[in-house]
Amino acid sequence: MEKIIENTVEFLRGIPPFEFLSDEVLNSIAEKTSLEHYSKGTHILFQNGFPSEFLYIIKKGGVKVYRKADGEDIIIDYRSEGETFGFLSLISGDKSRANVVAIDDTICYLIPKDTIRSLINQYPEARDFFLKSYLNIYLDKAYKEETSKKILTTPVDKILFTTTIEEIASKNVISVPETTSIQEAANVMCKNNISSLIVMNSQNIPIGIITDKDLRRKVVALGRSVTDSVKNIMTSPIIKVDARDYCFEAVFRMLKYNIHHLLVIKDGQIRGIITNHDIMLLQGISPLTVVREIEIQQSTEGLIHASKQLNNIVGHLLQQGAKASNITKIITEINDKIIRKIIHLAERELGPPPVPYCWIVLGAEGRKEQTFRTDQDNALIYSDPPQGQHESVRKYFLDFTNYIKENLVKCGFPPCPGNIMASNPRWCQPLKVWKKYFSEWIYTPKGDSIMFSNIFFDFRGVYGDFSLEESLRDYLLNIVKDQKIFLGYLANLAVKNRPPLGFFKTFVVEKSGEHKDKLNIKIKGIAPIVDIVRLFSLEKAVRETSTLERIDSLKNKHGVVKDLAEELIYAFEFLMLLRIRHQYSQVMEGLMPHNFINPENLSNLEKKMLKESFHLISKLQDLLIEKYKLLII
Repeated sequence: MEKIIENTVEFLRGIPPFEFLSDEVLNSIAEKTSLEHYSKGTHILFQNGFPSEFLYIIKKGGVKVYRKADGEDIIIDYRSEGETFGFLSLISGDKSRANVVAIDDTICYLIPKDTIRSLINQYPEARDFFLKSYLNIYLDKAYKEETSKKILTTPVDKILFTTTIEEIASKNVISVPETTSIQEAANVMCKNNISSLIVMNSQNIPIGIITDKDLRRKVVALGRSVTDSVKNIMTSPIIKVDARDYCFEAVFRMLKYNIHHLLVIKDGQIRGIITNHDIMLLQGISPLTVVREIEIQQSTEGLIHASKQLNNIVGHLLQQGAKASNITKIITEINDKIIRKIIHLAERELGPPPVPYCWIVLGAEGRKEQTFRTDQDNALIYSDPPQGQHESVRKYFLDFTNYIKENLVKCGFPPCPGNIMASNPRWCQPLKVWKKYFSEWIYTPKGDSIMFSNIFFDFRGVYGDFSLEESLRDYLLNIVKDQKIFLGYLANLAVKNRPPLGFFKTFVVEKSGEHKDKLNIKIKGIAPIVDIVRLFSLEKAVRETSTLERIDSLKNKHGVVKDLAEELIYAFEFLMLLRIRHQYSQVMEGLMPHNFINPENLSNLEKKMLKESFHLISKLQDLLIEKYKLLII
């Protein structure tokens, strides 16, 4: 028994708020604490069921917290080792607000209700922790329940009945005359990386289709001569479907005729091809499915379809209640894989690089915080060339980076208006030149130096020799940490955009123009947090590039972040989710996404959360002004 109590105390020492309590108090709590095992799938608490009699602390495993609304599961949170649940139900005493189910075999410590209430009454640090933490969780829950009703996507099982065929059909229809030889047709399919060809008669009317399945079964397996005409192996008559039909009609016809390809017709004209692969992607809307598609491609044209799936994935993640950080992580992974594939194709096209190099991405991409497809922001670092080879190396990498730029454009990444791309010779340089750039920006902060610093200091390696990236980061963090004048300039930039709140806690919006009555959620909310956290990271030589990873790393290094870390994370997640949700609705309406939102379109809860986020930003900016007051201009 003593050993069990000792183990419980040891565990609680690492869990807030118990870590703030004395050993004597922890022993008292441990004596009243029990240990329970829950098999995977076990429901521990039920929505609208009996209130919790315990505070549950997860020792091993994990749980899903969710509510049912209109017959659908709305995920509130996933919690794992060291996290708690049951507090709100325990305190309210009337009913459980949500379902809690074990997603793995899970072991929990159970602290009785009376013990927790006594703890809250006697120890202010425990009371403050629980009330603050669970207030945020409650707001998250309420916010997600509310926003889930606004999401424009539909459940996966309904997508087949709400998506028209023309929305997902390939528009690139390639055809051959009926007199074409099998070998010629196979070459056309290989060259265009497609799995089917439409066969046309002399009047240019589609009379059949040949697929890779036909080549396997009717040619290779039977030993048929490849000089035969495609007319002899095509499937005819060709099965058609109207572009305006829903995708369920395509599924039905594929099942009925045991085929994998349909010709898409609209107003009597050919509009595309739809395949069973297209249907699978639609039903799955899975990042893994898209990634697998990217990995098997051998041409840029093959990547285009995969890159277009991003909007569907974002919508599906929003519907599932994913946090903004999880959505941007998925976007980052998919974008990174597209970039790596294109770089691989560039090496295949132009030959192996003459010296090692590292492709780096910058800005939001470097911070893993892209929302919908944004401009290219990238650069290239390469090893210092051997004597006499500088010009040939330079020429290779300029051809190389131009190839990548053009193919990224094809995949939906427009060029950077400011030309901050590796294809610009200024941003395609050997390591020693990059070190020179960084030192000039830091030691003589004038002109564009601060702007470049805010973009380039968020660099992240994506492909190549990552030791070059690490070497440049080591150099940056070594020279910047004590440069008070440069850091003061960064602080000045971080306080430039004050949150749009008036004297009477009203939102300050645009008074006229295209965005009248709206505020810029990126410039006035997200960017100040990014800038402030970047500044703190440079002060403390933090290596991470993403804002949330930087906050996590700064918790034990920076006094301000230590005190406000949870509030910072909460505010950043909320602002990013507002932005993603807003941009997604615009994309679904066929509009170019922007960052201007009308606060009057938000619920009272959202307005309250937005004001709290803005107040936090103002507080941090005031702290910077005080710290760097001699340098603020």
